[in-house]
Amino acid sequence: MPRRYLVAPDKFKGSLSANEAADAIAKGIRLQEPDSSIDLCPIADGGEGFMETLAAAMGGSWISCPAVDALGRAITSRYLLVNPPEGPTAIMEMAETAGLWRLTANEMNPLLATTKGVGMQISHAVCEHSIIRIVMGIGGSATNDGGAGMAAALGIDFLDEHDQKFEPNPSNLMRVRSINGSSRIDLPEVTAACDVNNPLLGERGATAVFSKQKGSTAEARIALEAALAHLVAVSGATDAANMPGAGAAGGLGFGLLYFTGAELTSGFDLIAGLLN
Repeated sequence: MPRRYLVAPDKFKGSLSANEAADAIAKGIRLQEPDSSIDLCPIADGGEGFMETLAAAMGGSWISCPAVDALGRAITSRYLLVNPPEGPTAIMEMAETAGLWRLTANEMNPLLATTKGVGMQISHAVCEHSIIRIVMGIGGSATNDGGAGMAAALGIDFLDEHDQKFEPNPSNLMRVRSINGSSRIDLPEVTAACDVNNPLLGERGATAVFSKQKGSTAEARIALEAALAHLVAVSGATDAANMPGAGAAGGLGFGLLYFTGAELTSGFDLIAGLLN
């Protein structure tokens, strides 16, 4: 009797997408068992490939929009617009704009990297498509800004000692004396899918665990940790900073929790549920 196989790989980062890996595994099975029945179900956990996986499962339309990469350079990015029974939903992954994959090795600099492009995508989806939910995969980031860049792109003002607004990144976050969210755009429900449980700060935090792979030096890590700690102190968002997943994507987990009221959930559990 022919055997049945479920092939459900994540990506092989830097080598194969989840779809390509699934196809390769299936090809190998068919070489040995030509009569086998194979169900291909590529998966993701919140990082690169998150949108592609959900596109295969839910259909929808790809939407192009202007954004910036982690170094603030203009790019054209995309997100997925789907229409489940509850209403129009935007599926995004932060790596589409602020991902490491967009930078060469000698460009990586988490002291300057920003999540501004993530906020630009959110703003586009909200203003252009009247969505009722955002599902954001967070992983594969080149950033360590606690989501400050995203927040600024959503209309939140970061003010210095003279009450002057400026664009925040880790190199200047120590200048922040107050944060004014009165001009933030109205946001729908936000669900953030992440694959880590790290808090924002400390020995298990965003800087200590993840920033080295983004190009930080030992000296830079001291500055990055201080910048995030200052952001927490000014915002008063200690509870959000301590939540599991707050340290995901260079602290974007924290930024989504505090600045957008997001719910953080396991990326794998979310995908597994949607894919049944």
